[in-house]
Amino acid sequence: MAKILIADDSDAIRLVLQDILSIGEHDVIGESTDGAEAVEFYKKLNPDLILLDLAMPQKDGLTVTKEIIAYDPNAKIVLITASDDQKVIQNCLDEGASSYVSKPFDFNSVLENIKGILESNLGNKPET
Repeated sequence: MAKILIADDSDAIRLVLQDILSIGEHDVIGESTDGAEAVEFYKKLNPDLILLDLAMPQKDGLTVTKEIIAYDPNAKIVLITASDDQKVIQNCLDEGASSYVSKPFDFNSVLENIKGILESNLGNKPET
C-alpha cells in the first residue's frame, strides 16, 4: 500500500481517483485543489507518489513538477491530463514526472501505472 497525494481541481476526478486507489488498497493521505497547495502538501505529507493534474489553478502541472523535483529528485509524479498536447506532457516528463495517464481513464490503467512506478523505484526509496 502506497501513500498517495491527489492534486486535481475537479471534485469529481478526485472522487474517482479515491475510488480507484481504494480498490488498489492505497492510502490517500491528502488532496489539493490547486498547484501551489500541491507543492505545499507534498513537502508536508511526503507521499510515495503524487497524482497531478496538468491543468491546475495557481500553478500548472509543469511548474508543480519542477518545484517538487527540485525539492525531492526521487519524487514519483503521475500526470493526470485531458490534454493531448504531447509537447507539454513531454516537457513534464523531461522535468522529472514519472508517467502520465490520459483522461478519461479506467481503473486498471491508473493502478497498473502506479504499480509499475512504485515497483521500478523500490530501490530508490529510503528505508524507514
